[in-house]
Amino acid sequence: MREIDVAIVGAGPTGLFAAYYAGFRGLSVAVIDALPEPGGQVSAMYPEKVIYDVAGFPAIKGRELVANLVEQAAQADPEYLLGTRAEELSYVDSKPVLRLSTGESLHCGAVIITGGMGSFTARPLPSAAEFTGEGVLYFVPRLAELAGHDVVIVGGGDSAFDWALSLHPIAKSVTLVHRRDKFRAHAGTVAKVQALDIPIIVNAEVSKLRGGERVEGVEVTLRGGEARELPADTVVAALGFTADLGPLGAWGLDLDRRHILVDSTTATNLPRVFAAGDISEYPGKVRLIATGFGEAAIAVNNAAVAIDPGAHLFPGHSSDNG
Repeated sequence: MREIDVAIVGAGPTGLFAAYYAGFRGLSVAVIDALPEPGGQVSAMYPEKVIYDVAGFPAIKGRELVANLVEQAAQADPEYLLGTRAEELSYVDSKPVLRLSTGESLHCGAVIITGGMGSFTARPLPSAAEFTGEGVLYFVPRLAELAGHDVVIVGGGDSAFDWALSLHPIAKSVTLVHRRDKFRAHAGTVAKVQALDIPIIVNAEVSKLRGGERVEGVEVTLRGGEARELPADTVVAALGFTADLGPLGAWGLDLDRRHILVDSTTATNLPRVFAAGDISEYPGKVRLIATGFGEAAIAVNNAAVAIDPGAHLFPGHSSDNG
């Protein structure tokens, strides 16, 4: 059994900033994530999307934000345990012990859960169930790979409209297909897509994919039964994701559906276990990356006091240590 001051479960933006801040407080850090690379949902789902609501960055791509956070966290010299799940939580001498999917156990001073929305799976495109060729994506890892493509995007949420905006300058054509005539996406984003005259087909579904080894076109069926053929080299199914807490759900945490209830210190109902970022819940919660950064600092500072009751809750400003 190895000892670590703080185990951070989740390597998304909140977890990466928590790793930096734990190092700032002089704590040893291990960052655990089931995904094979840091960045969490940002790296897995929208690395090329531009994010506008991170303080200090008028606009920054998800991939660049993660790279900056990894560079910042490097000051703490964290140990990354990627492709690894935190399976079980127990206690020895009142301290948390995490059993990992590798079979290893970590004896921790504190645990901070920053797991975003937990484990997530893309909602499938029904018409793609029997299509075995290439050309169906559930997120776009690199925009440049779709340069010159006819792209059909399925969905009406933020991701669908964000992909439409991002792909419009480089794709041969972009068409949005949505099963309703109302959208979940931010109204401002919808207006930008409409201003670009990107075709939006509403009250319709992609009913069939054409092609063999690769998508060569799609059939769209309107609500009244009319069918239309669209050119397509790539179909982006932006239909959202289903999520669950995975093993965390069996730890005995107080939950509100798939969110972990915390108090104003980000403490959970379990001793020395904190939660920050999208996975946590409290009255007035707003799920933004910016919010997660603040919660990460709160979690680390309170974890530091839990580890050493003689420590100060507020360690001073980082600029004081220049």
